[in-house]
Parts: sequence; C-alpha cells; structure tokens
Amino acid sequence: MELSTLDYSFIIIFFSIVLGIGIYVSKKSGSSSSEFFLSGRTMPWWLLGLSMVATTFSTDTPNLVTDLVRTTGVSGNWSWWCMLLTGMLTVFIYAKLWRKSNVKTDLEFYELRYGGKPARFLRKFRAVYLGVIFNVITMSAVNLAAIKIGGIMLGLEPWQTIVGAGLITVVFSALGGFKGVVYTDFLLFFVAMAGAIGAAYYLVNIPEVGGIEAMMANELVQSKMNILPDFGDTEMVITLLVIPLAVQWWSSWYPGGEPGGGGYIAQRMLAAKDENHAIGATFFFNIMHYALRPWPWILVALASLVVYPDIASISEAFPNVPSDKLGHDLAYSAMLTKLPSGLLGVVLASLVAAYMSTISTQLNWGSSYLVFDFYKQQVNPDATEKQMVAVGRLSTIVLMVLSAVLALAMQNAEQIFKLLILFGAGTGLIFILRWFWWRINAWTEISAMFASGILSILIQATSLGAFLFGTDTGVFPEWGEVPFVMIVTTVIWLIATFVTKPESKDVLRSFYQKIQPGGPGWQKVVNDAKEDSVVIDKGEKWSVPSGITAMLLSVVLVYSMMFATGYWIYGESTLALILTGVSALAAFLLIKAWNRMKDNLL
Repeated sequence: MELSTLDYSFIIIFFSIVLGIGIYVSKKSGSSSSEFFLSGRTMPWWLLGLSMVATTFSTDTPNLVTDLVRTTGVSGNWSWWCMLLTGMLTVFIYAKLWRKSNVKTDLEFYELRYGGKPARFLRKFRAVYLGVIFNVITMSAVNLAAIKIGGIMLGLEPWQTIVGAGLITVVFSALGGFKGVVYTDFLLFFVAMAGAIGAAYYLVNIPEVGGIEAMMANELVQSKMNILPDFGDTEMVITLLVIPLAVQWWSSWYPGGEPGGGGYIAQRMLAAKDENHAIGATFFFNIMHYALRPWPWILVALASLVVYPDIASISEAFPNVPSDKLGHDLAYSAMLTKLPSGLLGVVLASLVAAYMSTISTQLNWGSSYLVFDFYKQQVNPDATEKQMVAVGRLSTIVLMVLSAVLALAMQNAEQIFKLLILFGAGTGLIFILRWFWWRINAWTEISAMFASGILSILIQATSLGAFLFGTDTGVFPEWGEVPFVMIVTTVIWLIATFVTKPESKDVLRSFYQKIQPGGPGWQKVVNDAKEDSVVIDKGEKWSVPSGITAMLLSVVLVYSMMFATGYWIYGESTLALILTGVSALAAFLLIKAWNRMKDNLL
C-alpha cells in the first residue's frame, strides 16, 4: 500500500505535536515525583475523562472487537460490555473513597488499610506483579496489534513497527510524565475518534460492501448482527451473557475494569482536583467507552465479513503476513488498506494515537508502582525527588522493551484478553469488600492472588489436562473456567480471612477515621472505639444505598444508549425509538437520584 504526500503530512504533523507536548511539559513534570505521576493533583474532570477514554482506545481494541464479531458475532462483545457494572460502581461509590484516601498509587492503599509485614509484602509484590507482569502482558497486546497493522497496511517487519512507534512513545512518556500523557490524550482522543468514524463510514460504502443495507442483507453478516446471543443456544448464552453479567464483572480483576477501581483509572481519580472531579471523570469515561465508541469498530468488522469471509481470504490477500500472526483480528487492518489518500493518513494517525495513548498510560502507571511502591519502599527509602523521577524514566524504558519482546511471540488479542480475565478471577470481590468490611485483611488478598494465579496456570496447561483427563479440550468447557477459578479462589480467601488474625485496632481505626466508609461492615470497629472513648465516626451519612441506586440507573442509561445506537444503525427504528426513550427516562431518574446523594459532578 502506497502512502501519499498528504498521508505522510498528517502523520508527521501528528508526531511533531505529540513530541512537542512532551518536551514542553518535561521541565514541570520532572520537578517532583508527584508532578511526574499525578500532575500535582490539579486535573479537571473533563480532561481526566477524555484521558481515560483515549487510554482504552487502543490499537488492540478494534482488533479484539473484530475478532469477537467475526467469530461469535456482535454479542461476543458482552465479554467486555459487562465491565460497565464495575465502572459505574466505581463512579458512584469508589471514586469518592479513592480521592479521599490521598494516596499516590492504589498500592499505597495497602499500608493504609492493612498493617505490618503482610501489608508491606503485599504492596511490594503487587508492585512487581501488576506493574511489571500484568502491565507487560497488557502492553504486549497493544504492541501485537501495532505489529499486525504495520504488517498489513505498510508491509513493515514486526521489529520495524515496534521500533518506529515504540521509540517515539517511550521518549515522550519518559519526558512528559503524567501531565504529558494527559495533555496528549486530549489530542489523541479526537484524532482517534475521527479516524474510527471516518473509516467506518467509508468502508461500509465501498463497492465490495455496497452500503449499510447491502451489508446487512449479506448472509454472513446477518448471522453475526445480533446484539444479544441466540437464546436457543444454551452454551452460547452462558458463555456470552450469564457468566459475564452474573460472575465476571465483580469477580475478575482486569486492567481498566477493576472492581472497586484501581490501576490507571485510580491514578486518574487520584490526580483529580477533588472528589467531585474524580466522580465526574469516571462517569464521563464510562458513557463514552460503552455507549458511543464501539459501533464504528463493529461496523468495520461486519463489513470485513463481506470482503474477507474467512482467514484463508485474508491470507490470500496478504501473503507476506507470517502464519503465526494470522487471525480474524487481522481483518480490521485489512479493511483499512482500502481507504483513499488523505483519509488513510488520518486513520493511520488515529491508530498511532490509540497506540501511543494506551502505551504511554501503561508505562507511566506501571512506572509509578515501581518507583513509589518498590524502589522508594524497598530499595532506597531516602530517595530524593530527582532520583525517583530518574528511576521513573528508566523503568519506563525497561517496561517498553519487555512488552515489545513479548509481543513478538504472541498471535492474537483475544487470547491475551481471556488470559488476563482468568488470572484475575475470584479476586474482584475482595477489592469491593475491603472498603466496607473490617474483617478483610492482608492475608485475604495474598491468598486470593496466589490461588487465582496458580489455578489459571493449571487450567491454561491444556496439554497437561488432555494427558490427565483424556480430552483434547482441557479440563473444563470454556464457559466454566472463570466460575471454577472464582469459586475455588473465593473459598480459599474466605478460609484465609477467618484463620488469620484481623488487622490491629489502630490500623482499622486510622483507616475508618480517614475514609469514613460507613455501613454495617464497620459497626464493630466504631462501637469498640466508642467503648475506648475514641471517636472515629464523623457522622457522615452512608451513601452506598443511594450509590447503588444511581449505579443501576446509570447501567440502564448506558446500555439503552448503546442498544439504541445499534438499532438506529440497523434501521430498526421502532426498537431504537423505544430504547432512546428508556435512556431518556433513566437519565431523568439518575439526575434525581444523584441530587439526593447531595453531591455534584462538577
């Protein structure tokens, strides 16, 4: 595929602006560790919200969506659509708590909520476990998507793509820190959205597809269009709808969808001006992420079924693609090769924007763990601000190199997504309960973390399962893996919780006094403190019941908006109109519920 001068101009201008922002803010960002990782806690809700959306708009996301649509249909996206429940729980309950904690990273929370050696071990271990292992796996998925896009659209070798895109990203991330990441995310969001929408509109109308009506009349497309799975297929319903909505959203830890908040979402809440800005940012993010953004990707994925009905047709069209990189997720990049000059440059710039936004966020977030929660705590407690910034920049480079190397060995995005979901199964409930139940302790989290990790590794060893159980498909059906890990892990951490000592009175009282979580789960601690003539309860009204009401209304609002958008596109006006009315009613009730919580988003 040949790029025109216009295409190159768009890409060069984009790169220049991004690098310029990184250089411009580098001096301010390097002045202290707080500036480098949290931008001095001065960020407004709208900028943080856009940054969250841009961060999750990654190069691997359209590839993942395309893979899901082509293999299981539009309904396959419920594997990540279910995370809306987690997101809205964070908005209306946990965003406020995180901002009140005033920690620098969500791992610092461990020594606020727990005490002693177990808390210190948990903090440093999670710093490496999440900041390096999970983070590198997540970034490798993004790098893998970039490799496929570079190979299909530009004919680049994998190492050429990684060096080209990765080098610029790591330079501006190391220079600009969190402020550079957030400022560039503002630009990256609009570039990425323009590219995705423009590509979807053009590709649906190319002669090979014939427009939206012709596309939907195609037999292959019709079999993949349903937003909900076929209820006559019990296994499909269990896999795509029941498990995600009944179990996965609250039981699994996943980057960007952590139950109770965490990761780079927590980093942005902690960087907000105040609690209200933290809530506003997460609410804005969830609406944009789920209700509006998926449809351009879905349309391109459906159109790709007309042009490239199977993997063999993709391989035939792009014979230079290595066999170990072939997969349905390649169809997205394959479709983009049909874009005209000018729009092609915009779309390539949008894909680069998506890549840079996600990678820069992951680098800064992972580096913050290594600096604050490992280096400062375990290696050099007397580290100066200058030393911490230097370590932050060095760890940014190391994380990028590790993720690039791993990406070269991987094949498709869906494999990585399922692996991360399985690894976090059973731990999510702890992240929800630890704020509201005094009996949760450090050993609860340690036991759950190791249990889910070990079980996931055993399940993934399908060859061992086949040898021991005489099957070619492993020990469990695919839909049964997450529930199994969740149930066993939950039993293990509950036993660990009750056979180990609770946290000390001082730790529990200090946490309650600072956070004021309220609720019956802390009543014993409050009563014990009163008996000792210690006042830790400031009399704040417990906001969780009204928060859950607001969460449920917001879920109805976003899902109805998402479905309505899809049905308007499909031309099913009656159903689309009904769902639009449902979303309007949910929005009205949500405003009333939110007002009763006596808080404002702005």
